[in-house]
Amino acid sequence: MLKTKKVMTNVLIYFIEIFVIVISVFPILWVISCAFKTNGEILTTPLALPSSFSFDTFIHLFRTYNFPTYFLNSLIAATVSTLVSLLFYAMGAYVLAKFSFPGRNLLFILFTITLLVPAHSKTQPIFSLIMNLGLYDNIWGVTLVYLSAGMAMSIFVLRAGFMAVPKALDEAATIDGAGFVRTFWTINLPLVKNALVTSGILMFLGNWNEYYFASLLTVSDTQRTLPTALAFFTSEFSYNYTQLFAALAIVVLPGIILYCFAQEQVQASVASSGIKG
Repeated sequence: MLKTKKVMTNVLIYFIEIFVIVISVFPILWVISCAFKTNGEILTTPLALPSSFSFDTFIHLFRTYNFPTYFLNSLIAATVSTLVSLLFYAMGAYVLAKFSFPGRNLLFILFTITLLVPAHSKTQPIFSLIMNLGLYDNIWGVTLVYLSAGMAMSIFVLRAGFMAVPKALDEAATIDGAGFVRTFWTINLPLVKNALVTSGILMFLGNWNEYYFASLLTVSDTQRTLPTALAFFTSEFSYNYTQLFAALAIVVLPGIILYCFAQEQVQASVASSGIKG
């Protein structure tokens, strides 16, 4: 009886896992597959594989439209904002994890509670700030806004990572004459690689796919990111499904490829984020 119950439980678990995998992966594979089909194939046999694989549609998009510029703008905004904010969040999380001072827990709560603040409620002050700085319709203005994205999640993950580093290492470094900067940079930071990669990946993906502030703060075609450009192309490609799906693939593939390379670090960091502090 117990053996039968265990088998049924395992079957149910595997069924749920397979179901989640299918509904998560199938839409992505379908979009990529449709990018290689003709309009007729998409309308008549939407679930079938393409009859031939050709990159002519992707080449046409990059030659005819301003996709290289859109791609570069997205890459600049997502990469620069992620790297700069990751450095500052790592320093803040290090202090919150390693040092005791009045209000430490309150400060941590205030950082993480920003996750509950909707982006639309920050529209007016962010728009006014960008206008006063003269960065409206400038990709660097969008990059500046993205610096604060992912703060709550990054502080939470990085703090857990630093708390997992034994304090004995910090004490040994202090005895050897290492100061604050050296202890942080050469001892603690390399040991929280998984947390850094996880925070970086999540922030990059969030910034890469962000649409609201990118559409609010840019107007000209040369300053658009891929998500905002895709919104404009939706009406233009409304009857050219092949080019529409190819444009969608260009937007989603970089994030998927990046996550595939870093999935082990992400999983390891998530597994260690439940450490008690």
